[in-house]
Amino acid sequence: MATTRLQHDAELYIDGEWVGSDGHLEVTDLADGGVFARVAAASPEQAERALAAADGAKRPMRETTIVERVEWLETIADEIEARKDTLAEVIVREAGKPISSARGEVDSAAERFRRAVEEARDQQGEFVEGTTEGHEGWRAIVTPEPIGTVLCITPYNYPLSTTALQLAPALAAGNSVVLKPASKTPISAAILAECIEAADLPDGAFNFVAGRGSEIGDVLAGDDRVNAIAMTGSSGAGKHVARESGIVNLHMELGGNAPAIVFPDADLSAAVSSCAKGSFKYAGQRCSAVSRVLAHESVHDELVDRLDAEMDDWVAGDLFEEETMFGPLISEGQADWVEELVEDAVAKGADLVRGGERDGQFFEPTLLANVPHDARIVHEEQFGPVAVVTSFAEEPEAVEIANGGDLGLDAAVFTSDYDRAMRVADAIEVGAVRINGAPSHGLGDIPFGGVKDSGIGREGIGYSIEEFTTTKSIVL
Repeated sequence: MATTRLQHDAELYIDGEWVGSDGHLEVTDLADGGVFARVAAASPEQAERALAAADGAKRPMRETTIVERVEWLETIADEIEARKDTLAEVIVREAGKPISSARGEVDSAAERFRRAVEEARDQQGEFVEGTTEGHEGWRAIVTPEPIGTVLCITPYNYPLSTTALQLAPALAAGNSVVLKPASKTPISAAILAECIEAADLPDGAFNFVAGRGSEIGDVLAGDDRVNAIAMTGSSGAGKHVARESGIVNLHMELGGNAPAIVFPDADLSAAVSSCAKGSFKYAGQRCSAVSRVLAHESVHDELVDRLDAEMDDWVAGDLFEEETMFGPLISEGQADWVEELVEDAVAKGADLVRGGERDGQFFEPTLLANVPHDARIVHEEQFGPVAVVTSFAEEPEAVEIANGGDLGLDAAVFTSDYDRAMRVADAIEVGAVRINGAPSHGLGDIPFGGVKDSGIGREGIGYSIEEFTTTKSIVL
């Protein structure tokens, strides 16, 4: 495959203009090492300027029509598709994602803007009549209105598609936006900013400010001009943003530690295939990854043997080769964290069936069996390519283990018993349960988000539009 490298630094986009900065972020090339691009790092003063620009654009955005917003969304989708090859290459290099997955991410980003077109046209409001004594004859026109300025804070693991999932609904609802991407993966967001520039929004309606969270994060999150914050990231980072923000609408999809419960009557082949994909796709760096497999004691050993054999198919290698399925972790620090959790599990009695070794940022696919319930990896988010298999004896025990810890984003249940599937799904404290399949969030048709420390609100194109609007009642 022919590849190209960015030949210049990416700039910030503030108030309708591309601007540089005194500092910059270097973006590591996870495909072959080194630095492949740089992006201007916004200063606190530039972050303030972006907020002021977005604040000034609230009224012009509010006055736009649905027809205008639809045209913007369609243009942005077209621009993304026109840059598909470039965006896919950038995602491979900055996020360490295999080329096949990177292309899929570009497709999903464009499709999310197109789905927002459909949802934007459904913003019709409603007509309400008074039905209580003393209010007979009252009529109310209840209309949706933009919430104002939305601050979008996006993660490194899906730097384009998650950004689209935040931006598309925010713009569809008629809001102004300030986008702060993850500092490790800002280049795809910079290219997306070019796509949005082509849509010709009012000046200040969209602003792109890359930078370190320690330098501009609190400036952005703590500003009174921000009316809603959309964030995808770790639970710790989400709590910090929530502490810094004022009275704003928080729309957060945070950490996950998804359990996959496998009962004796499950289709074991399907369960193994789904759990392998759930554990190892993108080296496990996904909030919806299968973080622990809770296998009934009668099928534990067979499931482990089959999972071990399934892992032969998970090929690491050149990220630009079609057959490559995963690559390095995002950083040395992330590899250190995964290594720490694996060592803790083994020290507490877990069987290391396969893997466990690392080379810099690369952590080989790892299988742990008979993992004790008090191992940290059973309850903490790992974000690494480790399949964790622990056993249970009875259904209530499985539910208790699944509900242990502070996270509650996703879960999976494998069984051929419909009543059991629904009973367990009802009992697990999470935002979404997949029956006989690994957790997956799709394009945003189905709402997703977490409970406990896994988030606030529900993402999804239409559901996010609701989060980014307010209602006004005009009573006659």
